[in-house]
Amino acid sequence: MNSKVPWGRPASLHFETILTKSVTLTRVHILGDNKNWRKTGYHTLYCIIGFGLIMSNIVSKCLLMVFLSTVFPGADRAKAQFIIPRNVWELPVPCVSAHDVGKFVLDISNKGYFGNGVNPNYYDCLVGSKHFIGSEYPTGSGINLIKYGSIWVGGILGQDTLVTEGFYGGFFEPSNFHNHPPYSEFNPDDLPLEGLQRKSSIRGSPYYDEDAVSEQDVIAVYTDTIVIKFNPFDGHEGVRDFLDFRHHQPLFIELTQRSYAWSLSYAEDIVLFDLSITNIGEQSIKNLSIGLQFFVQAGYLPGPEIWQSWRSDNFSGFIRSFPEQSECEFLDTFNLMWMADNDGDPINGSFTEEPLPDTAGIPTKSVRDVLGVSFISLPNDKEVGFNWWTPFSAIPTIDMGPTMRGNLRDFKTGGSGEPLGDRNKFFLMRNGEVDYETAQAKKITPYNLNWIYPDQTWAADVADGASVLQCLLSLSDGSVGPGGTYRVVFAMTMGENFHTTPDNLKNLPDDPDAYYANLDFSDLLKNAQWARWIYDNPGIDTDNDGYAGEFRVCVFDSVLNANSNWVATVAETTWYKGDGVPDWRAALPPPAPKMWLTPTFKGINIRFNGQESENTPDIFTRLIDFEGYRIYLARDDRETSYSFIASYDIENFDKYVYNYEKQPFAGWDLLDFPMTLREIRCAYGAGCDDTLFDVFQYRPSSPYAHRNYPESLFYFEKHEGNSSEFGVTTPITKRFPNAPDPKGLPADSITADFYTDDGYLKFFEYEFTIEDIIPTVAYYVSVTAMDFGWPKSNLEPLETSITENARQVYAKIVDPAVGDDSLRIVVYPNPYRIDANYRARGFEGLNQDDRWSERVRRIHFANIPPKCTISIFSLDGDLVREIRHDKDPGDPTSRHAEWGLISRNGLRVVSGLYYWVVESDSRTEMGKLVIIL
Repeated sequence: MNSKVPWGRPASLHFETILTKSVTLTRVHILGDNKNWRKTGYHTLYCIIGFGLIMSNIVSKCLLMVFLSTVFPGADRAKAQFIIPRNVWELPVPCVSAHDVGKFVLDISNKGYFGNGVNPNYYDCLVGSKHFIGSEYPTGSGINLIKYGSIWVGGILGQDTLVTEGFYGGFFEPSNFHNHPPYSEFNPDDLPLEGLQRKSSIRGSPYYDEDAVSEQDVIAVYTDTIVIKFNPFDGHEGVRDFLDFRHHQPLFIELTQRSYAWSLSYAEDIVLFDLSITNIGEQSIKNLSIGLQFFVQAGYLPGPEIWQSWRSDNFSGFIRSFPEQSECEFLDTFNLMWMADNDGDPINGSFTEEPLPDTAGIPTKSVRDVLGVSFISLPNDKEVGFNWWTPFSAIPTIDMGPTMRGNLRDFKTGGSGEPLGDRNKFFLMRNGEVDYETAQAKKITPYNLNWIYPDQTWAADVADGASVLQCLLSLSDGSVGPGGTYRVVFAMTMGENFHTTPDNLKNLPDDPDAYYANLDFSDLLKNAQWARWIYDNPGIDTDNDGYAGEFRVCVFDSVLNANSNWVATVAETTWYKGDGVPDWRAALPPPAPKMWLTPTFKGINIRFNGQESENTPDIFTRLIDFEGYRIYLARDDRETSYSFIASYDIENFDKYVYNYEKQPFAGWDLLDFPMTLREIRCAYGAGCDDTLFDVFQYRPSSPYAHRNYPESLFYFEKHEGNSSEFGVTTPITKRFPNAPDPKGLPADSITADFYTDDGYLKFFEYEFTIEDIIPTVAYYVSVTAMDFGWPKSNLEPLETSITENARQVYAKIVDPAVGDDSLRIVVYPNPYRIDANYRARGFEGLNQDDRWSERVRRIHFANIPPKCTISIFSLDGDLVREIRHDKDPGDPTSRHAEWGLISRNGLRVVSGLYYWVVESDSRTEMGKLVIIL
């Protein structure tokens, strides 16, 4: 917000609300070119905005504008943009909500932190439910790996080195640590923008938005421009910088944080963040740096006694690169920071998923999993830094962290670990270090050329599990000018069964190599790879510039040709990197089929067309991976209410190959896509028409041995149900059984006869009829499509959401054989009796448990015209209610309407006899209705 000042260019006004118990002060920062202000960059003026709790917002604004317009001509022109708190306690409201659609539950805030271990009792501001754990994996387990995570943004503004933190305060800095939301230097901007927004890509979700990226998008906008010198939550002065002893100094940045989560099997362990940092100030921010700082606390949290149960044996490390999981073992670059418990918390010598008392009698579970954090997009191929420390600034001898010999710095704390103060934090974010891992602390010798020799008592203690551990992943770049935006994407990913051996801790602190041999990073790195692929799909030329990314060719077999050159005979090409342009597309199941519902007498005819479902390639494999359809039926629209009633599944088989090198024991692996029976006979039988080749004669106890490679052993299993014979193994039938398959036909040979009246190819048209259902209640019908997955990448078969194309329908209540049902309107229940207990019997109020019984009562009108007016009259002829019914004839509910027993005045009707009249363009019908309440 700008206004002209007498001495130069437009000034920028920023507000700082200072709370006291009786007065709200608003401090106005006016940025300008006055030579007397160049030292600090802004001048400060104070005015009293409101006395007590009775001063109105309008009066407050007027006082402020009178004051400003007197001192600064032209300031009144900006008055419409001023945001003044409505009462003395009103600040932008912290808001926390949870990503909980997958297996990884993570709290998200609008103040630059995630996880919420600092506040064990809070309410989700979007859904209202109470949480006490802010980072849980898997869902419902009570297992947590971090207390919190915090976003750091640093830079040089003029002559100042500044860092803004999502969670402010080191281990011993004042931060209101236990009972209230953490002190943050970020805050949601003004009142209209506070809170969080949620979107969803799932049709039928209350948050559905066609622009949603994931099944659960959460969007937050916050800035660092609010300075609070008095903390209203604990009544203390705001936190001051450790080195400069001044309150928070803003960089004048606005962050737009978008985070994404999925329930899909391959992405349920991932939360992705897309962070845009905009310079909203008047100066360039030099050496912009981004940090992701975590307080590691791995353990089982049995309930609100959160502090007593956290464990004090935490580890952290960094993976620069790791061999790809294939025979060729290409190196994949990850730059991933990981955090975990030191040994997985075995109980009585073994891992357990059930809570058992530990040696102190506290219930605990094994904590075998690992959390990883990585930057997905690295601008200009910037290198990332990794630092960790044990934050005991009150005891300098154990306040330590790894330090490279060229990076020795006096933190002014007496220790070398916790970076208190903006300048120390900024140094750590830009020092370029990748610290040795916690388990290696005891292996650093006095003669190490890179690292300063650590205190051996501290090193021995840390090397087998740090009691308190913080770590930082960071990257640095150039300058961002006024109005400029810097974007960074990062992922938080979980990995299962990281700890494989209950007694692994015996190898520490002296033999970290033996310890690492018993850690399994495969699931963590697989999920980290999926996070990168979702952000930037490999092999997809998003901007159509001719570059689709990078691929590798892994050769499994080759022959020597006549020119003495080796020629590959068996090879696999794998795209592993995208084109650098974000796609934000996850692997999805095939599109759900188009569906039409037609009520029949006590039944429902389901017609669906899978033209899209059966011909849409997977975005990653680029294969048409359609597997089949499933039909579901429910009494209400909740996903959990649907029951499976029929399916179609193509006939194919999975091939399991014996893996001699499988860990921890040799065994069978599923590596390839499903094969049809013909493909199997062509590859392993006497020929493609070898009907004597029986896939089921080969079992794990008697596997097939390849004739050319006897050591290659495998067997076959059905992939899904193989229910593909229409009307025989599946009750689903082809609507046009003689329609030709258009695949492979010349385009000019596909005539209008190939298409249905709806414009879809007849070959992909199916139908199924549900019979003998209750005609007086509503049903929901859904048809889903599924694919066959991607075994090599551990991508399980995917199925469209049951709610995506679900529709409500009523069966016909009148048998057409009795007469023309279009002339017979049926009203039920008639009489309507309050003592009939319709709600308990499931005839009304389904999935409406939170609604008052008077608001779920229903009288139904069936067999009505799609367009008509229903009028209900009292015995005296007074109009009680009028219902205008206007639906498309193709809508399966077009011939059904409901009345909630509420009058046109919004009141409940009374017992008595009523008349009803149904009027349409073609006819008028009337009848009687009895209500007994």
